[in-house]
Order: sequence, then structure tokens, then C-alpha cells
Amino acid sequence: MSRSFLALDTKVRLDPRFPLSRRELTGVVGCSLEALGLTGAELSLTLIDDAAMAVMNREHLGGDGPTNILSFPETDPQRPRSLGALYLSVDTLGREAYLYGQEPACHLARLLAHGILHLAGFDHSHEMDVLTDIAVEAVCPEPQDAEFASAVTPS
Repeated sequence: MSRSFLALDTKVRLDPRFPLSRRELTGVVGCSLEALGLTGAELSLTLIDDAAMAVMNREHLGGDGPTNILSFPETDPQRPRSLGALYLSVDTLGREAYLYGQEPACHLARLLAHGILHLAGFDHSHEMDVLTDIAVEAVCPEPQDAEFASAVTPS
């Protein structure tokens, strides 16, 4: 089995309320990649705050204010296993999880799956929604219990 590689960078000091440790976050990404049939893929994930996300959103998409996740697909043919880079706002993650009444770790799994699918070339569609749900279910099986901890903790 080919292992995936995650380059994790935090531009912000992680709030103690952040739903996962670095190790668990790596497990969520690996589990998501596997569920999406992308085992062995590489990506980078940078955790940022809303202020940094608002700047990136404006500069790259012309958007106003922060968004939850931005995806930048890899374009270097010398790196065929690399999907690209994800930037996740930890502020927006927490706010949305609260607003949607979701466990933060499961909302994180949804945002990561959504971003990974964009890196893999998917546009918003029913197929993308179905694949996102498959990845979230792999990471956060219902009901949420001890299985979650074993699903996201890398061995």
C-alpha cells in the first residue's frame, strides 16, 4: 500500500479548542485520500486565520472576506503524485461548525474532502457532493464514537 504524504504548515497558533492534534489531522487527511481513491497522493495543508484567508481570497479569487478553504492544484509535471496545496481558515472552521451544529472534527473532514476533490480536478457537482459524503463517512462514521478516534489516528 502506498502511503500518502501531507506537508502541514500552521501560520497561526492552534487554538486549544481546535478539534484535532497534528497527528489526528494527518490521519484525517490520509483517511480522506484513501476514501477518495487517492492513496499515495501528496498535498500541503496550511492552517491560517480569517485575516490571512481574506487576503488570499481577494488576491486569488477576487472574493470579499474569508472563506473556509482554498485549493491550488499542482501544475508541475515533475511532481505527478502532488495534488497541490490547501489553505484552511481555522476561524471559519470553528464558526461554521457551530452555525451548522456539527462536530468540528466532522466539519473539518467535510472541508478537507471538498478541497481535496478540487485539487483532484472536480468542480461543484452532484458527483462531488457524493464523494465528499463518502470521505466524511469514512472519517466520521455515524454515530460518532470511539470508532472516530481509531479512524483518524495514523498507525
